[in-house]
Amino acid sequence: MKCFLSVLGMVLVVEGLPYFAFPERVKDFLSHIVTVPDRRLRVFGLIIIGIGLLILYVAREMG
Repeated sequence: MKCFLSVLGMVLVVEGLPYFAFPERVKDFLSHIVTVPDRRLRVFGLIIIGIGLLILYVAREMG
């Protein structure tokens, strides 16, 4: 549970950084993302999930 909470905290820090550092760029990005087709967003999401799972696998094997 301690590890899970640590990871959750790090995710929130990383997710919050763009909103703090570049709020106007985030607004521009969000207005642009509305125009991106759903299929492209799903493919991008699947790729990100795959990369995340690969990182988790490598991290677990190292430790």
